[in-house]
Amino acid sequence: MGDTANGATLRRARIGDAAELARLSAQLGYPQTADAFERRLRRLLISADHPVIVATDDDATLLGFIAIERRLMLETGERVEIVGLVVDDAARRRGIGQSLVNAAHDWAREIGIGEVMVRSNIVRAQSHPFYEREGFQRTKTQHVYLKRIG
Repeated sequence: MGDTANGATLRRARIGDAAELARLSAQLGYPQTADAFERRLRRLLISADHPVIVATDDDATLLGFIAIERRLMLETGERVEIVGLVVDDAARRRGIGQSLVNAAHDWAREIGIGEVMVRSNIVRAQSHPFYEREGFQRTKTQHVYLKRIG
């Protein structure tokens, strides 16, 4: 990792990034407290299968992040999935998203996995051309169901 062409630096997330991760996640429509992010981040940071990579230009304020996951699915095998990608509203159009996606591709190659997938909500129409420019192909449209049981 390190410097990118857009002047940002990519690095692995640290526990001290929790509040900034929460701020960025709220921009995507997932508001959570910094404490909630810190609890989750503590678990992710010890997992070899769930890296979180951040982009910054001052090491304190985050310009974006990508959360990726190594997944083993019974029916399709192993792949890397981008489970979260956010670039700060004020830092868009600088190539930061592209750098973060490239970091996910690099990690997939390092661990010997040849597929990276991402799911993008249909209401995020502005993100779909981005993923297509990055070489992703739409393979299906689906409904997501949630049942609260607790």
